[in-house]
Amino acid sequence: MSDSTAKILDGKALSKHLIGELKERVLACVERGVTPCLAVVLVGEDPASKVYVRSKERKAAKAGIATKDHRMSADTSTETLLGVIAELNADPAVHGILVQLPLPEGIDEQRVLAAVDPAKDVDGFHPDNLGLLMLGRPRFVACTPQGCMRLLAESGVSPEGKRALVIGRSTIVGKPVAQLLVQANATVTVAHSRTRDLEAEVRQADIVVAAVGRPEMVPGAWIKPGAVVIDVGINRLEPEQPGAKGRLVGDVHYASAAEQAAAITPVPGGVGPMTIACLLANVVEAAERV
Repeated sequence: MSDSTAKILDGKALSKHLIGELKERVLACVERGVTPCLAVVLVGEDPASKVYVRSKERKAAKAGIATKDHRMSADTSTETLLGVIAELNADPAVHGILVQLPLPEGIDEQRVLAAVDPAKDVDGFHPDNLGLLMLGRPRFVACTPQGCMRLLAESGVSPEGKRALVIGRSTIVGKPVAQLLVQANATVTVAHSRTRDLEAEVRQADIVVAAVGRPEMVPGAWIKPGAVVIDVGINRLEPEQPGAKGRLVGDVHYASAAEQAAAITPVPGGVGPMTIACLLANVVEAAERV
C-alpha cells in the first residue's frame, strides 16, 4: 500500500451499508407474506466457486433472504441441469436463481443461462436482460457492473462528460459496465487484447474500469492524475516462499496507481463485496415484483 492521498473506495463498508438497507425491504416483503428467496446452483467442486457461494449465502442470511442450495456433481449433464432450472423457474417461492460460473466442461453454459426465467435472472446474464440494458430499460443489471457504478458514485465523480475507459469486453462485466457508463453520459472507450496502444488510452481516461483478469497489467504511471480507478480484477500471484499463500492483486498496480488517482478500489475489498450486495438487491427487487 502507498502513502497516497487517493480516496479508498471501500466496497466492504459500502456493501455492509447496502445490505443493512435491504433488511427493511425484506421485512416489508415478509409482512405481506413473501420471503425473498435465492436458489443457488453449484455444479462441480471448483474451490473458488465454493467460497463465493458460501459468502453469498452468509450475506443473504444477514439480510433476511432465504436460500435454497442445489449442489450437483461435476459430471452432471446439460439436460439434468436444465431440468433443475425448470423446477426452480416453476417454484413460486423462489425469486432469484443463481447458477454459479464457471460451469464444468461439457455443460452448455449459454443454453443454461438462457433457460433461467428472465424475471428470476438476478445475475442479469439472460439475453433478454442484456437486451433491456442495451435499450436503457433494465430489468436486472449484472451485479459486478452495478457494483462498479455504485462505487463510482461513492467516489463523488459524476461520469457525465468524462472520458471512461473499460478494459475488457466480457458480457458479464465489460460490455454491461460500458452500457451503464454510456447511459450515465460518459464518453466510453472499450479496450481489449487487440487494442494497439493501451497506455495512450489509459492516459486519457478520467475513469478506468479494469476487468481483464491479468495481474497488475496497468501500471500506475499510465493513470491520469485525478482519475478514478475501479479494479474488477482478482488474481492470485504465486507465493514468494514455498508453503506461503499467494497474494491477491487486481488488474491495476495498486500502490503506484493510488499515487496518481483521486479514488481507487482496493483488491480485495473493493468490487467483490459490492457484487454480492447488488445480487441480493436484485433478489429483493424480484420479490417486490411478485
